[in-house]
Amino acid sequence: MDEEEIIQRVPSRDSIGKQAAHVPEIDYAAEKKLVRKLDLRIIPLFMLLYLFSFLDRVNIGNARLYGLEEDLGLEENQYQIAVSILFVTYLLSEVPSNLVLKKFTPSRWISFIATSWGIIATLTGITQNYAGLIMWRLLLGLVEGGLFPGATVYLTLFYTKRELALRVGYLFISAAIAGAVGGLLAYGIGFMDGVAGQSGWRWILIIEGLPSVVVGIATWFLLADDPETAFYLSSEEKHLIKIRRARQLGQTASAQEFHKADVYAAFKDWKVYAFCVGQFGTDTMLYGYSTFLPTIIKGLGTWTTAETQALTIPCYTLGALSYVLMARLSDIQQRRGLYTVIFGAISVIGYGILVSDASTGVHYLGCFLVAMGLYVTTGLPLAWLANNQPRYGKRTTATGLQITVGNISGIMAPFLYPDSQGPRFITGHAVTLAMVGMANVIFAFMSWYLSRQNDRRNRGEEDAKFANMAEDEIAELGDKSPRFVYTI
Repeated sequence: MDEEEIIQRVPSRDSIGKQAAHVPEIDYAAEKKLVRKLDLRIIPLFMLLYLFSFLDRVNIGNARLYGLEEDLGLEENQYQIAVSILFVTYLLSEVPSNLVLKKFTPSRWISFIATSWGIIATLTGITQNYAGLIMWRLLLGLVEGGLFPGATVYLTLFYTKRELALRVGYLFISAAIAGAVGGLLAYGIGFMDGVAGQSGWRWILIIEGLPSVVVGIATWFLLADDPETAFYLSSEEKHLIKIRRARQLGQTASAQEFHKADVYAAFKDWKVYAFCVGQFGTDTMLYGYSTFLPTIIKGLGTWTTAETQALTIPCYTLGALSYVLMARLSDIQQRRGLYTVIFGAISVIGYGILVSDASTGVHYLGCFLVAMGLYVTTGLPLAWLANNQPRYGKRTTATGLQITVGNISGIMAPFLYPDSQGPRFITGHAVTLAMVGMANVIFAFMSWYLSRQNDRRNRGEEDAKFANMAEDEIAELGDKSPRFVYTI
């Protein structure tokens, strides 16, 4: 039986989302075994890729503590420009990268960009001036930009909507690990200051860039392009993936192909832009916090560099644990908006504490509260939007747009924390508080709106619009279908 024969049909409605009798029953024991195999084959590789990607992107913050500004003669806001300039090319490459992902195949494309950013990150360590630093940062953003949106879309080829948030969450765990381990790694490498006549910050960039080259080359051989070509899956397991896909509304065989009409549909859907603006708000927190946490903590007391790095680790650990727990709960309940808003509010409280005139210990507590919501409010909306786009072309475009607009905040975030405003950085904290608050309002509205649409569809209020369409035509409508149930 091929995929066309097991496509889902919904000939009648008792309630939204009722499955047709034509959809084969699933062996849940075999499905559990399949998901475990996918987790072992896919997730560790993407976690390594994103860990090294994030590390190579933000280790400039650690390099700063080891003399980068002094050696390169950076003045005024040149460091902030060097941090933010990466996101110009980073965000410009995200949507185009997603659109060519299938054409060049995921294994080759992701291998190419990973190997490229590893080489560029390593060569950044030999730059001699401000112009050179800017050039390498622009190139790094150009090749790194395709990884996260590409990984998000890739995961939708293998996992169902009830499994996606946790798997996307593993990427954010990698970011947390990069933040925590990066500080310790930088501290250790910092002792190489003077080796071969090079400063410690150069060794940090050089040594932390090399693993990306190794993992990038390995990706060519270890990453399957899609379930049909996955060398590690048996024919029965490949068939089971087809059944899993067919059991999801809108996941027809045609919907999994790339159609230009789906790309245009993403650009014309106001809901996609709402998620983009919300993502911009939460990403302002992600990039400001991840890049400047060592600077923020150092300003809270008279810490040594080693103590500063050590104090960042509990924050990142709490952020990672919060996301794992909430992503799992969100997958089970299929409720993204509720937990996004709750943990966004916790981060807002954290920034409120950082803005307040309180003791060092209370400000450090604020860092923990921000971390609790950091990955939840950034990660869940990415799975949320992807869940609600069953057609591949619209999903890959919408995801690329969401991440692109979100990453525009990476240009702005560094300028929120100028040295002149240390150690309190009130402006940076206040602006970030406002941005996360704005995102919370948007995501709360989207949860309400999508829930309302589900209710309308459940009552059959939209059926009349499609009365003259055959069931196979309705199945191709994606999220516009009156049978489709939005994840809220």
